[in-house]
Amino acid sequence: MGWSVLADFVLLFHAAYVGYVVFGLVAIVLGIALGWSWVRNFWFRLTHLGAIGLVVAESIVGVACPLTTLENLLRQAAGQRGYAGGCVARWVQPLIFFDFPPWMFMVAYAAFGLIVAAVFYFAPPIRRGAARQKSVAMGRR
Repeated sequence: MGWSVLADFVLLFHAAYVGYVVFGLVAIVLGIALGWSWVRNFWFRLTHLGAIGLVVAESIVGVACPLTTLENLLRQAAGQRGYAGGCVARWVQPLIFFDFPPWMFMVAYAAFGLIVAAVFYFAPPIRRGAARQKSVAMGRR
């Protein structure tokens, strides 16, 4: 497998990560409004909060995204310049990379992270065992 193919896999994973964070929040808010019980799944909500928390922490500390760094290293190993690549790179990169000053990303990530944390707080996840114990304690089965 060539370096550029590995770089494309990293790029696809990066896009999936971004999609998980963005569309995960959309699904959570929509699911709460529509009564979808799966959006209250504890592990889904915890990993979602952790995913955006990692992005916020990286931006505040000023650390470059490890996925972006890895992709660029793989592209350079393939003899390419960063962000130059095949079909996958051509279509996916514009969806997740924008040309704004770093401070704008930090503000956007922090705002998005606060929204995720607020939704987590105001509509908390439910642990499967905790919900069952509460139901039994109230005399229901």
